[in-house]
Amino acid sequence: MPTSNNRFLRLSSTVLCIVIIILLFVEIILNLTPPISRDALIHHLAIPKLWIQHGGVYEIKWSVFSYYPMNIDMLYLIPLYFHKDFLAKFIHMGFGFGTAIMVYFYLKNRIGRIAGLLGTVLFISTPIVFLLSTQAYVDLGLTFFTTASILSFIRLRDSRFTELKWLLVSSVSMGLALGTKYNALIVWFFLTASIVFVYARDTKNQSDALKHGLIFFMISLFIFSPWLIKNTFLTGNPLYPLFRGFFDMSNFTNQEGAYSITAGTTSRSIFQFREMMYGENFWDTLLIPIRYFFEGQDNVHRYFDGVLNPILILLPPFAFMRKEFYHDKLFFISFTAFVIIAATFLDQTRIRYILPVVPFLCILTVMGFFTILKWNADHSTHFKYPLAVTVTAIFILFLFQNVLYIKNHYQTIAPMNYILGKESRDDFLTRHLSSYPAMKYINTHAPLDAKVRIILLAGRGYYLDREYEDDRSMGMSFVSRLVQASHDEKTFQDFIHSSGFTHFLVKTDLFIKYLQDNYSPDELKQFLKEMRSATEIIYQDDRCTVYRILPRPPHND
Repeated sequence: MPTSNNRFLRLSSTVLCIVIIILLFVEIILNLTPPISRDALIHHLAIPKLWIQHGGVYEIKWSVFSYYPMNIDMLYLIPLYFHKDFLAKFIHMGFGFGTAIMVYFYLKNRIGRIAGLLGTVLFISTPIVFLLSTQAYVDLGLTFFTTASILSFIRLRDSRFTELKWLLVSSVSMGLALGTKYNALIVWFFLTASIVFVYARDTKNQSDALKHGLIFFMISLFIFSPWLIKNTFLTGNPLYPLFRGFFDMSNFTNQEGAYSITAGTTSRSIFQFREMMYGENFWDTLLIPIRYFFEGQDNVHRYFDGVLNPILILLPPFAFMRKEFYHDKLFFISFTAFVIIAATFLDQTRIRYILPVVPFLCILTVMGFFTILKWNADHSTHFKYPLAVTVTAIFILFLFQNVLYIKNHYQTIAPMNYILGKESRDDFLTRHLSSYPAMKYINTHAPLDAKVRIILLAGRGYYLDREYEDDRSMGMSFVSRLVQASHDEKTFQDFIHSSGFTHFLVKTDLFIKYLQDNYSPDELKQFLKEMRSATEIIYQDDRCTVYRILPRPPHND
């Protein structure tokens, strides 16, 4: 019997290792293609590329994203400098796999090797994690550092607070997380309070508890501080664009912040917003923390712009059937609940913004699974094996949902023709990015000193090799000023030439819709008349239009 059991464990380990290798292989194939993901083209790669073109880091006033902490984005300077931008996706993938390794070792040390491998498979195959592993984003970097910080705190607590090296590791990791994305502020608050509370509870020494909490807070703050100093110097607000109402923002007050927690501003509550936008009632909105796991869809803001697996919320409660590692489980579930609720009701409802809880939900899910199997082995008699097989089959069925997601995503990207050289880089990008042909035209035909105003492209300017500019309104405020100036030729010519732009790159259908929705036929006719006199169309396809601004007519000088 022991021999049979050992054989089963070896077979299970082999199968899980093969699954992990296959998942990583698929990610590698996808990551060999050029970057096409939304935020990479807006800022994660676009801002570092602008820095390289400029010859160093500089203030980009028109881009609110350039004021975000950018620890991971700084790493992307390396592949961009060597014109190997696809390698940035491998960097991000590395943080995801690094997080999976931490999940593995935690579960291996607590339960066993099979549990560790199962947790690894569950984490890296979770749709949002797999998707981000193939994109040059920063969320997996944030998750890596927050996971390292929390698990280091667990090690500190397990040592009865005697191994202070783990406090240092936890503090540094949290500082790096804060320097990666502002979302880490939620985790920072929770973990600082947890250190004080848990230390005081376990040692009955409140003064030392406060001291340990202060050490954690100050080291994290020190690691985070370069970004705070930069923003303070540039804007007067160390956390710009957050909390704008508490600081003197001078020239920055007209820019829209990226978060809904910008204190001092008036904004609709999440309940009002979702009722207005989607017709959802109070209970629909209140249940969003649960809906994340069942309704998520990629690229659909109403459905949280990401996909999770329901098993991540269905199995964790079963982990509490056994008292083993109870303090760990309680801490993980408290952390998960706090982050999900805070991120949902203080921030935008995107699954990426709750990503730091996914490693711990994977841990609790695997613990719940093994707890059920252990309970079945200890208590069941007649249905021991059928119940074990049923529970395992259900677990595998939920994992198969991840497989289907990965299959569909792979087919959407369709990377093999590009990998095998049957499709050029330009053709691949044209297939995935509607604006790429227009950008390629500008890169080929526009003068090197051209300055492009992109309009209604949502800031996706990464593939432009000429200087460009956008704003938080995606150019709508600029178009509004153009229309206002079009009441006579001289005013329009003065405005369009004073803007400093030489070209406009416009998403045609959205541009036309914006004009038709906001202006009368007479206003629209006058605007188009002035546009024809001041610009010429030098490129147009069924998606984008490129306008060149003509020299000022002699009589307007």
